[in-house]
Amino acid sequence: MLELTSDLGGGKTTFTRGLVRGSGSKDRVGSPTFTLSREYNAPKFTVAHFDFYRLGEAGIVGDELDEIIHDPAYVTVVEWGDIVHDVLPEGRVTVKLELTGEDTRLITITYPETLAYVMEGAK
Repeated sequence: MLELTSDLGGGKTTFTRGLVRGSGSKDRVGSPTFTLSREYNAPKFTVAHFDFYRLGEAGIVGDELDEIIHDPAYVTVVEWGDIVHDVLPEGRVTVKLELTGEDTRLITITYPETLAYVMEGAK
């Protein structure tokens, strides 16, 4: 489970596009801001991409997230996850994207020790 945080226009969907491409998917990645969620098929798993920006409460989309968040067949990406923090597992990777210039970002990745193996190739 991956939580993305940043300001508007911070690169969350661009980051997800790279994750989906890196997974081997040829699916076209778009922002789920208006659809609320999208799925992308990769050879070994499905990437589920949720965006809660437009919602005042999670509602049925939060229920959908809760159903798949622990499913090993999915890698789940959540944008604007404040309203579903009660659903998000403590054991998650959080990627914070901070604008440092027009075309630059500072990326901070935090994760529990139990997920250190996920980050081994990223160092």
